[in-house]
Amino acid sequence: RRMRRSGAFAFSCSFVFIYTAYLMTDHYSRIFLLSHMRAFTSLAGHILGSHPQINGYYEMHLSYDDESSLQKQLESYQENDTLKPGSHYFFDKLLHNDYALQLDRLPLADSRILLALREPESTIKSIVKLFAKKNSDELYASPVEAARYYIERVTRLSEFCAQVKQDYFYFDAEMLPTAPDVLLPRLSSWLELASPLSEHYAIFSQTGKDRKGDTSENIRSGTINMAPHDYSAICIPEEQLDMAQLAYSQCREKIMGGAEAVVTRG
Repeated sequence: RRMRRSGAFAFSCSFVFIYTAYLMTDHYSRIFLLSHMRAFTSLAGHILGSHPQINGYYEMHLSYDDESSLQKQLESYQENDTLKPGSHYFFDKLLHNDYALQLDRLPLADSRILLALREPESTIKSIVKLFAKKNSDELYASPVEAARYYIERVTRLSEFCAQVKQDYFYFDAEMLPTAPDVLLPRLSSWLELASPLSEHYAIFSQTGKDRKGDTSENIRSGTINMAPHDYSAICIPEEQLDMAQLAYSQCREKIMGGAEAVVTRG
């Protein structure tokens, strides 16, 4: 009888553990935005993360290659922010080749993949300006190194799309600040959200902080702000710019060719 009770207790504990794990991880579907630096991804994260069904708004610097990574995402988020009651999605963005997304290893019943590219010249100049402001010795304060990062990143994104078996949504990153009235309804519908995404967004605990995304005052405005940028002092060597433009054109075409939904500038 004691053995039966012990067995029943062990079964009960196992059930509680499994059920708790389910509530903490599998209960949430994921939205992953795959892009590169300076592609308005902080703006995208804040717009998505302000929706009542979506948790998460900043780059968490995680690889997603097994079940434990989902738990780590949840725990990391809860260190500074609170889960929304009745929410369905967890958002993160991956902007660097150091962070992997291996969907076949994740126990997710449903996840949504977003892809976004921004044209190279303004992107590379924006990267250079950002890192030069931090420290002139920063790797990406060099236009050559910034261009190399861009080329390697868009190439990796193209390779990911060629291999992934899951549907994904592609949009030109410039559509977010310049034509949100076109992009956001399409994106809301594709994500099957109960209410549409808004151009206005919340300010969160990590908004504007270093290594959490955009640190400029623009992101703290709570709405899309297309302030002009002066990149006149930044010069990209012609060879690197030509290589970046070629990589962008080829990879963008391949990515769009495999997408379930596409929103572009024209």
